[in-house]
Amino acid sequence: MRDLMALLVGLHVLAAVVWVGGMFFAYMALRPVAAALLEPPLRLPLWARTFGRFFPWVWLAVVLLPATGWTVILAYFGGLEATPVRVHLMNGIGTLMILIYLHVWFAPYRRLRAAVAAEDWPAGGRALAQIRRLVGLNLLLGLAVVAIAAGGRIAGW
Repeated sequence: MRDLMALLVGLHVLAAVVWVGGMFFAYMALRPVAAALLEPPLRLPLWARTFGRFFPWVWLAVVLLPATGWTVILAYFGGLEATPVRVHLMNGIGTLMILIYLHVWFAPYRRLRAAVAAEDWPAGGRALAQIRRLVGLNLLLGLAVVAIAAGGRIAGW
């Protein structure tokens, strides 16, 4: 049982690192450089293709995080009643992050791809701006979850 929990927690942490780390890189490093160096006919296809490579990894995280998290809640803690506050916080914030990601995938990312295919740079810019705001929000939420995961146990929550 201990080995299974270690595997589940390991997969959980790796999925979180890939998702939050990818958002951090995209938001803090790639975004400002792309905005400074590239005009929309180059910048928007760059983002559409970058998301096309990153979002499958996010889909994997969106499946792995709740699957591993809920398995640990049920198998290790014995259910929600015995689950520490930090786990409730991580679960709630993580659920919100997933909902935000699903919105990004099904709405502005779809519009971005369509705009790039049609070379409609103003529409692509609007879609990218919405994605940027939502990724920024999800990044802040993800960093909060990391802080809760790292410090919550020590704080006794």
